[in-house]
Amino acid sequence: MTELPIAVGTPSIGMLGIGAHRPERIVTNEEICKVIDSSDEWIYTRTGIKSRRFARRDETVVEMGINAGRKAIANALLSGSDIDAVILATNTHLLLTPAGAVKIATELGANGVPAFDVTVGCAGFGYALGLAGDMVRGGSANNVLVIGSEQLSVTLDMQDRSNAFIFGDGAGAVVVGKTEQQGLGPVVWGSDGTQYNAIRQDIDWITYMDSGEIENRPYLRLEGTAVFRWAAFEMGKAAQRALDIAKVDASDIDVFVPHQANSRINELLARSLKFGESTVIANDIEKTGNTSAASIPLAMEDLLSTGAAKPGDTALLLGYGAGLSYAAQVVTMPPIPFE
Repeated sequence: MTELPIAVGTPSIGMLGIGAHRPERIVTNEEICKVIDSSDEWIYTRTGIKSRRFARRDETVVEMGINAGRKAIANALLSGSDIDAVILATNTHLLLTPAGAVKIATELGANGVPAFDVTVGCAGFGYALGLAGDMVRGGSANNVLVIGSEQLSVTLDMQDRSNAFIFGDGAGAVVVGKTEQQGLGPVVWGSDGTQYNAIRQDIDWITYMDSGEIENRPYLRLEGTAVFRWAAFEMGKAAQRALDIAKVDASDIDVFVPHQANSRINELLARSLKFGESTVIANDIEKTGNTSAASIPLAMEDLLSTGAAKPGDTALLLGYGAGLSYAAQVVTMPPIPFE
């Protein structure tokens, strides 16, 4: 474990526990290809995806978030009453108001605490983790529950050959609190509004209602080539800044957990950052697909539960997506989940 720097007079903080919720339904590439003109081989070679999970219609962002959050709290050896704030990173909570985090907090027994949603595309978990760290460092909370939860399947046009196969559903959560050693480095985050439309909801709800075309409801659209180029060539710079500000060399990284958008992008990023030969690269995308704000906590939980990574390992997290937005951070991997 590499010890991260800490500002004088601020407490050491880190992730105390982690939890995940994966829907039961597994959707293979073959099932997707019954609707679109493609093949398992074509999808896998271009994305690294073999399958993904689709939630039931009643298995909402909130319900999945509750399940993942409950496990994270238990794995942190805490109870709901110990949680001082809840942050939900999501793009697919289907109500504009109220925030999904409010119901999650109440269901988990964190009554009366501040609870809010952040919508920053696939970088959402990184933004929420950065906010949680600042809240604990600043003294406005002791323990913050951070959740990434997505039900992307309900936003997909399954006839769209360009992205019907990319996305999946699920939720991951961590508890952020004070630790003996620093476990959360500074977050490096930002956005590029010149590519605002690269990942988007294609029409707004007023336009949809005025159109009278029931079948053509708003869907998630992705300009794959533009996103690929931006991520492959720009996100390495953000990741390097996170390493620099944390005073950590790439050779010190035990685990690289990039957003699970495309395995080819992540391979390019790993090569450009020049990690050591023993660095583990998360590849949860193969069986989970792109779960947007849930992808990084789901990938961390998978690495820990399978033994591919260990508690205390030094990890580089890198989220990137709609906005286009990004967030990178050097962290210490949390305790192993147990159920």
